[in-house]
Amino acid sequence: MESKVKVVADPATGSVVHASNNEDFGYIRLEQVRTVIDEKSQFLKRRVLSTLIHGEISALRECGYYAGQELPGNILIEESFVPFNTKNPEKDLKIAGSTGIVCVGRDEDGVVKPIYRRNVYSPNPAKADSTKEHINKEEIKAAYAAQSHVQHVKPNTSFDNL
Repeated sequence: MESKVKVVADPATGSVVHASNNEDFGYIRLEQVRTVIDEKSQFLKRRVLSTLIHGEISALRECGYYAGQELPGNILIEESFVPFNTKNPEKDLKIAGSTGIVCVGRDEDGVVKPIYRRNVYSPNPAKADSTKEHINKEEIKAAYAAQSHVQHVKPNTSFDNL
């Protein structure tokens, strides 16, 4: 059901090791197609998950990664009530699709908090996703419903006699 984790090359350059702002450090990009089944609706979706592996440019190059290389393990979804990035916590907020609404849940003390989400690579194939249930489903449903109201255009000519 799950595809293998693959190393992805830049389509323009073909390079798999990319430099970051500091030229001594960089990253490689990984992708995996995963099957996600909503537990309540039992609706199945195939999703492409991606993540970055960061490191020193020299170490990444020494590993010999190449485009299309298959790696063991999975790309996992990791969710938390604590920001992953303390300098820029907004970066990892879990947003409900195109609504712009931040998903929120209750922590172990019952306090409502935003959910932070990121994808991470694990070479351990037995490791599972770590998700949090969001509690603002009605707000999200209402936002989607508001987005789906499309005004119907009436033609200025009758087509009944055609």
